[in-house]
Amino acid sequence: MDLTTRLKEEARAQGFTLCRICGPDDIPEVPERLRAFLAAGRHGQMSWLEDRASWRGDPRVLWPEAQSIIMLGESYTPGHDPLEVLGQPDRAAISVYAQNRDYHDVVKKRLKRLGRWLIEAAEGAPEIKVFVDTAPVAEKPLGQAAGLGWQGKHTNLVSREMGSWFFIGAIFTTLDLDRDAPESDHCGSCRACLDVCPTDAFPAPYQLDARRCISYLTIEHKGPVDEALRPGLGNRIYGCDDCLAVCPWNKFAAEAQEAKYQARDDLLAPPLAELAMLDDAGFRARFSGSPIKRIGRDRFVRNVAYAIGNSGDAALREVARALTEDADPTVRDAARWALARLPEEG
Repeated sequence: MDLTTRLKEEARAQGFTLCRICGPDDIPEVPERLRAFLAAGRHGQMSWLEDRASWRGDPRVLWPEAQSIIMLGESYTPGHDPLEVLGQPDRAAISVYAQNRDYHDVVKKRLKRLGRWLIEAAEGAPEIKVFVDTAPVAEKPLGQAAGLGWQGKHTNLVSREMGSWFFIGAIFTTLDLDRDAPESDHCGSCRACLDVCPTDAFPAPYQLDARRCISYLTIEHKGPVDEALRPGLGNRIYGCDDCLAVCPWNKFAAEAQEAKYQARDDLLAPPLAELAMLDDAGFRARFSGSPIKRIGRDRFVRNVAYAIGNSGDAALREVARALTEDADPTVRDAARWALARLPEEG
């Protein structure tokens, strides 16, 4: 059995759903696409996209010695309907990927184990580098080039085996491994992901304006959110799953087996009133080990205040009123906006 075949078997044994391989020169279209995205300002406040654009656009610049790129997909398909909570306006909607442990930690450990296996199994002392979403690597184009899936009209990767619900990891290596064929587009005439977006974040199919995307607004955007966009947030306080959840290819995806990806009971649909009262210590304790922790208490409570303002629930007026005295000016602004939108109790 050749090394590439053994590698793919070991990847499955380590818990990855899919393992495919491409080369560092297989995404020649990315630099120009990235330049156009940045030139249009669609990256918003994500200056890190601009800072290392040359690395992100070309893996050969990131690591010239790399000969092969191993792309791994790990399913996190939920066992519940992630859109159901949107019908409970006094509860918080948290993106599926953030309802338990931070996937960066889980996936990176798997990648390192697989990388160590590869070094031991190969001849010639190959080198490796592992990446999970925190380095300037074009994971989605590389995933398509390797055959994991294709970038759908919502710009996320879609897999025939895993639908839209999967994490992506990459192992760069100096080994010259057999490459897989790229995946072709299977969206057809479907527009489900485009039409469901509450804030019209897709200027056209296969294009995203992050400045209007709820995931960007609730996670990356600092300071007050544009008032015109706040109603579209609904009760989504961390991320948004709408465009992923409506993808028809999800019907082929099996529920994730990794316990660390299965939703914690207290994060499925937590009460907004409970989250609004979190101080910094309470926030850190509740979200220890969660990706939510990285946005900090103030940005998180800002999002909760917007959700309270969108709830239409008069019972939340006192919660909003309390936040108008918050130490953070952006939270105070969000709370005043919320209070002005809530009906009087009667």
